[in-house]
Amino acid sequence: MTILQITSLLIVLAGAFGAINYLVLKLPSAIGILVVAFVTSLAILGLDALVPSLTIAEEVRGLVTGIDFSDALLEGMLGLLLFAGALHVSIADLRAQWLPVLLMATLGVGLSTLVVGTGFSWITGMPLLTALVFGALISPTDPVAVLGVLREAKLQKSLETKIAGESLFNDGVGYVVYLILVGLAFPATGGHGDEAHASGLAAAAQLFFQEAVGGAALGLVLGWLTFRVMRRIDDYPLEVLITLGLAFGGYELAVALHVSAPIMAVTAGLLIGDIGARHGMSQQTRDYVDAFWKLVDEILNAVLFLMIGFEVFAVALSLDILTAGALAIGLALIARLVSVAVPVLLLRPFWSFAPGTIPIMTWGGLKGGISVALALSLPESEWKATILGATYIVVLFSIIVQGLTVARVASRVGREPELM
Repeated sequence: MTILQITSLLIVLAGAFGAINYLVLKLPSAIGILVVAFVTSLAILGLDALVPSLTIAEEVRGLVTGIDFSDALLEGMLGLLLFAGALHVSIADLRAQWLPVLLMATLGVGLSTLVVGTGFSWITGMPLLTALVFGALISPTDPVAVLGVLREAKLQKSLETKIAGESLFNDGVGYVVYLILVGLAFPATGGHGDEAHASGLAAAAQLFFQEAVGGAALGLVLGWLTFRVMRRIDDYPLEVLITLGLAFGGYELAVALHVSAPIMAVTAGLLIGDIGARHGMSQQTRDYVDAFWKLVDEILNAVLFLMIGFEVFAVALSLDILTAGALAIGLALIARLVSVAVPVLLLRPFWSFAPGTIPIMTWGGLKGGISVALALSLPESEWKATILGATYIVVLFSIIVQGLTVARVASRVGREPELM
């Protein structure tokens, strides 16, 4: 199938499954689409098992594996999703919570990677470095899913900013940590791209600095240049087009320069959504830019969750992998608790936190498409099937179980004094 045919099919299915969810299941839109897609996938697999002559599952598996989910997300959708999410975060609010956000997105990701990696190595017998790769790819939270489900909980502004800021930045930090660990764990393959040739702690630190700081600097430069251009223009269709060009072009430029494209997208989105909106756009342009990016966000999120639901065809789910995945759910939750609790406890003597910060941010640390995409992009090895299967199980549990209950947890715990 051509790219146009595949895109058309995904949009048609996302719309159809979204309508089924709206009329029947009445779940949050993205989660509902994932549930319908996953149930449809299981039904196809079950029908194929009962009537092997149909070969429907093989045809669907061929179609699903023919779509490079990793490239589609990491090289296409992720930049737009992160840019759209960052547009609606206030820099002033983020500045007020900068230290908790910084610690959770850096120290928190490191702690989570270590906890998951060590535990997964012990559970499966996997080499520690390889297990740490799994820890790095499962540690980032999904900013769109997190913000979408917590919107109903009416959290305090400070807690909402912490969750938004951390979820936006830990994607980029987690991706950089993943690149470093892949380069160390799979040196013969060259890892995931040219950046992964790092060997040794000094080279790893240099790579982290290059990716993270370089991505932030590029985002600031491109965002500022775009803002200066938009100040001289009062034509909302053109200005919407310019923001789209910034998201697409900036992401690809970051990839070409070997700096963190996700961090670039977040930084540029924050600048345009705050300073650019206040000082470079008319009210009409602000309304159109906001509406356009909300629509892009919803459409891409629907397609992304649809693709996650169908990725079951690309995953081998043996009894050993199912067991490892079930245990990985517990590991991921423990690691998330550690990654939130340690920064909060370190800062609590001189920083105020809203009631329920630790339990809400722990249960609300939803995993998403970036984890699946990174698992799919791993070099071939004897452990790839285990990592991919465990990742898929953790992501499904996170989105469906945590995603459907986190607003209730937040509403209840957020009104009570913290016990921790």
